[in-house]
Amino acid sequence: MHARLPWSALLILFLTLGLPVAAHAQQDGRGVVLTTRDGLTVYGDLYASGGVPGHPFILLFHQGGANGRAEYAPILPRLRAEGFNLLVLDQRRGGDRFGGHNRTVAAHEGATFSYCEALPDLEAALAFVRERDPSARPILWGSSYSAALVIQVAAVHSDAVAGVLAFSPASGEPMDGCRPEPLADGLTVPLLVLRPQSEAARESVAAQLAAFAEQGHQTYVADPGTHGSSMLAEERAGGDVEPTWRVVLDFLRDVTDREAER
Repeated sequence: MHARLPWSALLILFLTLGLPVAAHAQQDGRGVVLTTRDGLTVYGDLYASGGVPGHPFILLFHQGGANGRAEYAPILPRLRAEGFNLLVLDQRRGGDRFGGHNRTVAAHEGATFSYCEALPDLEAALAFVRERDPSARPILWGSSYSAALVIQVAAVHSDAVAGVLAFSPASGEPMDGCRPEPLADGLTVPLLVLRPQSEAARESVAAQLAAFAEQGHQTYVADPGTHGSSMLAEERAGGDVEPTWRVVLDFLRDVTDREAER
C-alpha cells in the first residue's frame, strides 16, 4: 500500500543540506514522480506506511535492463516485514528484465544514456527522502550498475547516507567515470558488497572483492546465488537464499543500531 503525501510534499523540493540535487515529487496513486537535477522525469514507488520508528529508509535501485517493481517484487515483502520504509526507483537506464515495465525509460523513449549518467536519478531519490525528513539518513541498495552508483552517491554525500549494500557492483569499461573500487576507498559509511559464487570465481571479480576487503569493507560470496539483488530470490538463485538474507539483515540491523546511537 502506498502512503499518500501531504500537499506540501508535492511542491518543488529543494535540497538544502549540501546535496547538489533539485528534485520535486508528486503522488500519482501508483508511486512518486521525481525530477532530477538535469531535468529528467523519473518514476518510483514509495512504501512508507507501517515502518518501524528509527528504521532508516532504504532506497532500492535496479540493474541494467530492469525496473524496480519487477526486480524487487520477491524482495520487498521481506524488507517490509522487517519494518523498513522503502523507495524503489525506475532509473533512466533499464527495461523489462524480470517482466514489468520501466516507466522512466518509456517516458523518454528514444533517449540513450550511459550507466554513469543515471547518477542524478539516485541523487533525486536521496533528495526526496531527505526533504521529507531532513534528519533521515537512508540506506542505499544497488544492483549491478546501480551498485557502483550507490557507492558513488555515498562517497559524495556521506553525511546524508547511513549505509550501502552493493550487489554485484559493475566495473570495467562500461563504468568508466564511475567505477566503484576507487570510490569506495576512503568511504566512511558501512558498505556490504555481495557477489554470487559464479562471479567470485572470475579473476577480475576476486580482485575487486579483495580490494574492497583491503579498504575495510564487508564482503560476502553467496552460494547459491545469481547476479545482482536477485541472489536474495530463491527462484532466481536456484537454492536456499536464507544464509544470504541473514548476512543482509544483520548488516541492516547493525546500520539501524548505529543510526539509533547518533
